[in-house]
Amino acid sequence: MRLEGKTAIVTGAGSGFGAGIARKFAAEGAKVLVADLNEAAAKAVAEEIGGMEVPVNVADGDQVRSMAHAAQAALGRIDILVNNAGVTHLPGPMESISEEEFDRVLAVNVKAVYLAAREIVPLMKAAGTGAILNVASTAAISPRPNLSWYNASKGWLLTATKSMAVELAPSGVRVNAILPVAGETPLLQSFMGEDTPEIRAKFLSTIPLGRFSTPEDMGNAAAFLCSDEASMITGAALEVDGGRCI
Repeated sequence: MRLEGKTAIVTGAGSGFGAGIARKFAAEGAKVLVADLNEAAAKAVAEEIGGMEVPVNVADGDQVRSMAHAAQAALGRIDILVNNAGVTHLPGPMESISEEEFDRVLAVNVKAVYLAAREIVPLMKAAGTGAILNVASTAAISPRPNLSWYNASKGWLLTATKSMAVELAPSGVRVNAILPVAGETPLLQSFMGEDTPEIRAKFLSTIPLGRFSTPEDMGNAAAFLCSDEASMITGAALEVDGGRCI
């Protein structure tokens, strides 16, 4: 019960890593707001863990503001924010990615973090405490060809994490990141281009521990970094990748 008495918002929590983080937080005692573009998916996870759901497009400022207000009204305060929602473009030469795809990746992976900070950081500053966790990717430090703009968005997130951490430390707010390798989530096929046994085997051969990341892996790492056990950790980027970045 490391998070007993704490409240948390997890974006993109209707599936994949976000759902794993939401489940772990609830198991550790937190009250969780499950935020996701897919309202039905968010509701299913919220009902499973005894939390509440909010449909939200994290790249829309008005919707993010409504999410923050809903969290305050339902939870009383916001102790933890997990910026997990993310998208990618299909693999392809950098010059072949459409402007629409580029804009979508930057809106969800980059702008959304700014929008959430704009609404929630002032609340954490006023409380004198808080933990923010950004879900980045091994792509930030070990970029793969043909995913250049996705890689770049996650590299931005690492710099943002460290900058947020040093700026917010005097206010008692910690900011960290986790870097998963590809996992069994809805984004897996997008990363690989196509999902075949041969492509899976090739991808797994680059991971020393020999398996994909799981939602449970991310939940375990996130619960630690957002708990008081990690009270001396801020600005860290924890690789949860089976050795992929070695």
